[in-house]
Amino acid sequence: MSWGQQQYNVPPGGYHQQPPGYYGGGPPPGQGGYYQQQPPSYNPNYPPPGGHPPPQGGPPGAYGAPPQGPPGGYGGPPGSFGGPPSGPPPGIDPTLWEWFRSVDADNSGQISATELRQALINSNWSHFNEETCRLLIGMFDTDRNGTIDINEFGALWKYVKEWKGCFDRFDTDRSGNISPNELQTALGSFGYRLSINFCQLCTRVFDRADANSMKFDDFIQCCVMLKSLTGSFQRMDTDRDGMIDVSYEQFLEMAIDNTIIN
Repeated sequence: MSWGQQQYNVPPGGYHQQPPGYYGGGPPPGQGGYYQQQPPSYNPNYPPPGGHPPPQGGPPGAYGAPPQGPPGGYGGPPGSFGGPPSGPPPGIDPTLWEWFRSVDADNSGQISATELRQALINSNWSHFNEETCRLLIGMFDTDRNGTIDINEFGALWKYVKEWKGCFDRFDTDRSGNISPNELQTALGSFGYRLSINFCQLCTRVFDRADANSMKFDDFIQCCVMLKSLTGSFQRMDTDRDGMIDVSYEQFLEMAIDNTIIN
């Protein structure tokens, strides 16, 4: 095989099921494509990695802490801004509005990736990584201004909530992280037939703590990137045989186009 012409393939049936939802691939619960069963509801007694429940009043959304507001741990009490609280815009849920106001630290009416990062936490109480927050903002920033408003925030809130249910479903050992074996099970349920070696590679790439596992934010980023790359592959696999012939430049275009999610 020459350097200028490369052949890539996936196992037959490795990507038939088009994951639903927003750009980059939506989470599976009850939306068809990935799987049809609704994942279990969030368990407030889910212990942290050390096995000891955190003290009451810990960050909302952390394992073992009482659920308070959006999953993943939107921080800050509702109505924390000074002065009399303003009512929600027409058609906006009041609870969602209060959480939006608490995340909107500069009271601009828009949420940036930095503000979102301060509001979302993993099971070990660490904040989401910057890349995942920028990815989420980019997915829901419909007017392309680099931030999200209350309506875009509502869609993002629902998206993270559904991913949290998916993450809990496949974290079978209740460690608060996804191992390579758990990742293979999750991806298999999404319709991807991928080897354990590939799942170990994904874990190494997205594991920021050198723990041979993924936190919640890394899991979201991995799955979204995989869906986006699969979409690029499918567009070139016109005969649907699981194989494509691409030039070196086409390969680079696929990689670069999916490295930065617009």
